[in-house]
Amino acid sequence: MDQAFRMEAGRDGSDIAIRWQLEDGYYLYREYLSVTGVGGKPLEMATPPGVIKEDPGYGSTEVYYGTATATVAGPVTGSLNVTYQGCQDGGLCYPPTTVEIDAATLEPKSDTGKSGLQTALRSQAAFPLVSKGPKAADSSSIRISDPSTNGVVSSLLDRGGVLFLIVGFLGLGVLLAFTPCVFPMYPILAATLTREGESLSTGRGFALSSTYVLALAAAFSLFGVVAAWWGQSFQIALQSPAATLIVAAIFVALALSSFGLFELQLPSFLRNRLTARRGSGGSLASSAALGFSSALVIGPCVTAPLAGALLYIAQTGDVVLGATALFALGVGKGIPLILMGTFGSGLLPRAGQWMERVRQVFGFLFFATAVWLVDRLLPAGTGLLLWSVLAITFAVFIGAFDQMRPEVGGAARLAKSAGILVGLYGVILGIGGLSGATDPLKPLATIAAASSGDATPARVIGKDSFQSIASAADLSSLLRADGPAAPTLVYFTADWCVTCRVIERSVLPDATVADALDGIRLVSVDLSEITEANQSLMKELQVVGPPTMLFLDRDNQEVQDTRLVGEITADTVTVSASSAKGQLR
Repeated sequence: MDQAFRMEAGRDGSDIAIRWQLEDGYYLYREYLSVTGVGGKPLEMATPPGVIKEDPGYGSTEVYYGTATATVAGPVTGSLNVTYQGCQDGGLCYPPTTVEIDAATLEPKSDTGKSGLQTALRSQAAFPLVSKGPKAADSSSIRISDPSTNGVVSSLLDRGGVLFLIVGFLGLGVLLAFTPCVFPMYPILAATLTREGESLSTGRGFALSSTYVLALAAAFSLFGVVAAWWGQSFQIALQSPAATLIVAAIFVALALSSFGLFELQLPSFLRNRLTARRGSGGSLASSAALGFSSALVIGPCVTAPLAGALLYIAQTGDVVLGATALFALGVGKGIPLILMGTFGSGLLPRAGQWMERVRQVFGFLFFATAVWLVDRLLPAGTGLLLWSVLAITFAVFIGAFDQMRPEVGGAARLAKSAGILVGLYGVILGIGGLSGATDPLKPLATIAAASSGDATPARVIGKDSFQSIASAADLSSLLRADGPAAPTLVYFTADWCVTCRVIERSVLPDATVADALDGIRLVSVDLSEITEANQSLMKELQVVGPPTMLFLDRDNQEVQDTRLVGEITADTVTVSASSAKGQLR
């Protein structure tokens, strides 16, 4: 890319003049020229008018051929980051490139990159992205959809400005509040409320739950900014097996504490100081600490709004706006928690044996959360065996196998009946686990499939249906070898990805999904172990983390508005696949 777009900087009085010398047949986009100073602050810049080009991928745009110039108003101190993007007529289109220039010497700094997402191959595209339109000479190259035109942040900003963006992310958070990644937050908050005992009131419940949610949202925003600024390595580190085991151990500790084996609390000197100064401030501080640490559970879960915000921060450097959007997303996820803490506090027991029993029930919920977290790291069937042990133990706990006296009331009889059902379900889970099943909702699926072996099996999409690749070179070789005859689905997944497990258990095996993916080349990128090669591919294709699905048409162009991130359903896969095959165009 350095040969196609040669950049140099010089002084014009106190101003800094930047000039690009373009090779024949190459052009730069005027609207994608930008300069930022220290801290990502946009600098005033003047650019001359360009020529109008009808670009099949971008529409009517203003571009420069031959030479391009930009004058940055001075004086400028420290350093400046110059971002630009260019393409070749009917050929390669390079990702946005950022070069950091020392304002004193006007020389590029040795490390010109920000994050992997932001620099996006600043020197040369090892896996070139082909522009839509005339077919490139190398049919193995692809081009992703322009994130600046279809990003959720940019879309909301264009529609109604910053306020509309915040409200939009708040609403998206509410919609995501009932996804699997947020479920563990409910027993955590409920257990926190029950510890208040007699002092728990509606107002107190509101204060505790609000503190918990605000701390959770602040941590969620902080983790997101760090992930965007440092690259995907931080975000993926939160999803690594080691981090998952640490979080699972925390839930086991919470469960054991609920059964009275020990008491989790702040050190005595901190607890006494908080109590002396703020009365009940210690509980609020504990709630805030618990909320902040709870972000470790929901932080790694990749969703479309989260991915959009991370890409926006990385590409624009606007940390404040990106962090605000993530904070609003976190608060939105916590609104149902605040409602539960405020209005549900009156339903919780205040003291006595009932409160102890409720705390122990929450202990089982904490154990269930720990099993849910480690399930994806275990061999097939092992997770169901853990669920089986937990279900049978819970059945024993609520008295499923106790001798019942004739005079007991209806509540006790109902609890015993529920316990028997839970115990029976636990036995079924154990049988399923021993047979190698993995889905708690379909524990006997493996046995059922084996018993119907003589029938003609329907086409089922599973992990084995995908051809696995590990790098950009692998993808390029695959596309070159197979040719452009069929659309392609590139699926980023990982063994430790919670949502990926749900997709592979419930979405991909769906008959409508199998029909929709018929005729589509299936490619997967396994991120179970993070390597330099697959991280480079993620950066180049602007993938934040798993699960992510990219749909390419027959020309290896990513089909606009078909990328799927986070909570993926059979309907969304079907629509995107149909678009990739041209059935909805």
